[in-house]
Amino acid sequence: MTTYWVQFQRGDGTGFGTLDQDMITCYTGDLFAEHKASGETLALADVQLLAPCKPSKIVAMWNNFHQLAHAQGWELPEFPFYFLKPASCLNGPDAEIPHPSGYEGRIIYEGELGVVIGKRCKDVSVEQAAEYVLGYTCINDVTAIHLLFKYDAFPQWTRSKSFDGFGIVGPCIATLEDPSDLVVQTFVNGEERQNYPVSDMVFSPLELVSKISGDMTLEPGDIIACGTSMGVKTLKPDSTVDVTIAGIGTLRNRYMPDKQGQVKR
Repeated sequence: MTTYWVQFQRGDGTGFGTLDQDMITCYTGDLFAEHKASGETLALADVQLLAPCKPSKIVAMWNNFHQLAHAQGWELPEFPFYFLKPASCLNGPDAEIPHPSGYEGRIIYEGELGVVIGKRCKDVSVEQAAEYVLGYTCINDVTAIHLLFKYDAFPQWTRSKSFDGFGIVGPCIATLEDPSDLVVQTFVNGEERQNYPVSDMVFSPLELVSKISGDMTLEPGDIIACGTSMGVKTLKPDSTVDVTIAGIGTLRNRYMPDKQGQVKR
């Protein structure tokens, strides 16, 4: 049975619990350690959902889908190509997508599947990897695309993708056993822009956990953003972006470049 973990804000306080339709069962303790139900329930309408965890880092993939690689003429990687997004870029459901101060270029969305690490792991095999995964979530890997390749000598992967609010995660962590049948959809103002299967990945979610844990220790709450596929385009002002993965939920945000966006962590 799938459990849907959420983190929320109510008044000046925050909490976490499990979501069942429109009700939250509250928990005490630590989502990634000991926890238990508190006996309190809340209506979803009475709280503000936040990013469902607070990662120490987001490890984000590039060129991890066969269809996109074929369309772009890219060689398939022999090992995952990744970059890091800092914890400071974290943003949550229904938050505004901010436009970086002083940046006059385009902003793009990237709908993705996210893998949430459940316990510390290092050098784990593919066969062991599932034991270290708490669940899966939706990601919008926002990018200031004009910065990315502004300098031929040094692509700005970190800078272009790490502005405050550019790592959007949510609405929950779904404890799915097998994500291979999932489909990622992205809608902009209700129009479908992306629709691609997780099964098209070059490296599956569990292969990513195994290979990346060979390079670095993955901590509880860390997120692997599995990369995106066809359909990425520029966001226009006052656009609403929905990243939907059936079995997980919908992550909705609005791009309002003329306003100071409120980041929700």
